[in-house]
Amino acid sequence: MTFIEKWLRSDIKNINAYHVPESKNLLKLDAMESPFGVPSNLKEEFLEYIAKAEVNRYPDAASAQLKETLRVLMEIPGEFEMLLGNGSDELIQLLALACNEGDLIMSFEPSFVMYEMVSKYAHLRYQGIKLDSNFDINLSESIEAINSKKPKLIFIAYPNNPTGNAFDYDAIIEIIRTTDALVVLDEAYYAYSDRSFLSEISNFSNLVVLRTISKIGFAGLRLGLLIGSKETIAQLNKLRLPYNINILTQASANFLLQDKQGIVKNAEILTNERQRLFEELSFFSQLKVFPSQTNFLLVHCDDAQSLHSSLIENGILVKGFSLDSELSNFIRISVSEPIENNALLAAIKEYYG
Repeated sequence: MTFIEKWLRSDIKNINAYHVPESKNLLKLDAMESPFGVPSNLKEEFLEYIAKAEVNRYPDAASAQLKETLRVLMEIPGEFEMLLGNGSDELIQLLALACNEGDLIMSFEPSFVMYEMVSKYAHLRYQGIKLDSNFDINLSESIEAINSKKPKLIFIAYPNNPTGNAFDYDAIIEIIRTTDALVVLDEAYYAYSDRSFLSEISNFSNLVVLRTISKIGFAGLRLGLLIGSKETIAQLNKLRLPYNINILTQASANFLLQDKQGIVKNAEILTNERQRLFEELSFFSQLKVFPSQTNFLLVHCDDAQSLHSSLIENGILVKGFSLDSELSNFIRISVSEPIENNALLAAIKEYYG
């Protein structure tokens, strides 16, 4: 037995690392990234801006200027406070660290895999509540499970990843109202959705909203934010590692996120393309496309593994699911700009002849 085998926590040995597939030389439609980077008319000014960053100094520990930029961009009310993280993943982990060992985390399945993974890292228990056949919440069964199991944290992705749908708003309100758990509304796809729970924070002391800038064009900056009451964020801030938002991320995000008009315009382009892609894919009798309020589409196809492989051979990477997954007959497609969406449609048309 090697040193690391003797030294490492035994449960860690049984966890599979988060897998990121190789995407070199492929059209990348698997990770819900935006196709829009730094606007060409802003590139020179952007480079001049970040060149002023004093990389020999620690960053602003409070990220004060960046928080104000985020507040304006996302229209976050002044009575709410923010906690920033190195992506929303760090904030999910931070919330887990606030629990006692053995506490229960609950979520709805299928959903974002990091909820379960982080619970294992933090020596917490995890239980998923199965969604119904339409990937929606069965309210009575869910409340029964929550009341009997008494979780410490409940993560609800709204809209949900990987299904793309937004759960019934009133059902979520009922869950928040009837539980003592901290309910985390993960609004990673807020820019493409019809509704938000942001305003509900003032109505429920056990509600926080989680967001990220990854889906609106800035995945490479790794910046997430947790929004809640000032009291809640003040306590959770004690768990944040100092200087967790580096100086280049702060400078880049503070500059780029001020282009609210451009960000909103890009979201509208992807929302329109989502509808077009939904309609075009629905013409294929072999495919069932599910409605979405995100920047991706979930598609059922009996030959999902074969189609996934064929698309890779044609230089296109979409998200596939393992054979032992309940979504093994599905693929998930990131919505991109028209030229890339057209390439995808052409490859699917060629596959089905």
